[in-house]
Amino acid sequence: MDKRYAVIMGFGIALIGAGLALWAQLPLPWLLGPLLATAITRISGLPSRCPPLVNKLGRWVIGLSLGLYFTPEVAASVAGNWPLILFGMLYAMGLACIGCWVYRRFAGLDLPTAWFSAAIGSASEMANMAQRNGARLDQVVAVHSLRVLLIVLIVPFAFQWYVGDLPEVERYVALSSWTGLLMLVAGSLAAVWVCERFRLPNGWMLGALLFAMLVSLADIRLSTLPSWLSWAGQLCIGWSLGDKYRPDFLRTAPRLSAVVSVSTVLAIGLSALIGWGLAGLTGVSAPTMILSLIPGGIAEMTITAKVLGLGVPLVTAMQVMRMLCVVFSTETIFRRLLRSRGEP
Repeated sequence: MDKRYAVIMGFGIALIGAGLALWAQLPLPWLLGPLLATAITRISGLPSRCPPLVNKLGRWVIGLSLGLYFTPEVAASVAGNWPLILFGMLYAMGLACIGCWVYRRFAGLDLPTAWFSAAIGSASEMANMAQRNGARLDQVVAVHSLRVLLIVLIVPFAFQWYVGDLPEVERYVALSSWTGLLMLVAGSLAAVWVCERFRLPNGWMLGALLFAMLVSLADIRLSTLPSWLSWAGQLCIGWSLGDKYRPDFLRTAPRLSAVVSVSTVLAIGLSALIGWGLAGLTGVSAPTMILSLIPGGIAEMTITAKVLGLGVPLVTAMQVMRMLCVVFSTETIFRRLLRSRGEP
């Protein structure tokens, strides 16, 4: 099939999935609908396609929308929670150590593959590090893909049930200024270029987030972000996540898939328990604290926070700092502390 028709087919499937999710009143319909529809059709063998740029555009939109939350008052409140942010970073590293042991003990992975599979960082960055350090790239990618899929499927439904009595947060927001929006777009794309130039992790999301955050902190109100743009970003993320799955996904490495599934569910449960305990100690709402600790992707977790109104700035800050901590320390820890141990 011609690539252009495969892309058009993929977009159509993602859009239909979003429509069905809206009709069924699923949580995060613009994310979950395209993800489920695309994943199901890809696993069934339909040759649709999602260009890599779609994921980047989705992350750019999400970063832009999140950065606008950081007004001076909100930023001061988040800065006051720096002990929680530090704890979140250490917690992520602790989960990586536990996950590495689990994958070696129960899935039979070698040390490099187990370590880079267990690190709760950007999946693309972990794959690059795994390739540089002699790990099984296919297994690392499979672990991260399945972990993110399970978290995206489980967490929104759990939170919708948990906070079901809250008012709907993601109401329609109209565009306030075309000129301001164009300035936001131009500035954020320039920041993305800088992040990509210096090879920062998750540059499309981080660049847009940092630019919008700086604008908000300076109390410069260029424009609101229209709902249609936010929904488009969620659709891009869901479409690109679903496109990762192939017809042999359910048949490949069933033992590894079982271990990843069980360990991911346990990690969600552990995060919920710790988050609930920290909420009682700090006064932060339990849903916000739990979502801040969930070991999922930044985009997916922050979208959940945004749609359900669960302390977006704190969730964003903790998830971003966790990602940066893991990305910048994982390879160093492996080379200096783990690789010298060798294989038993």
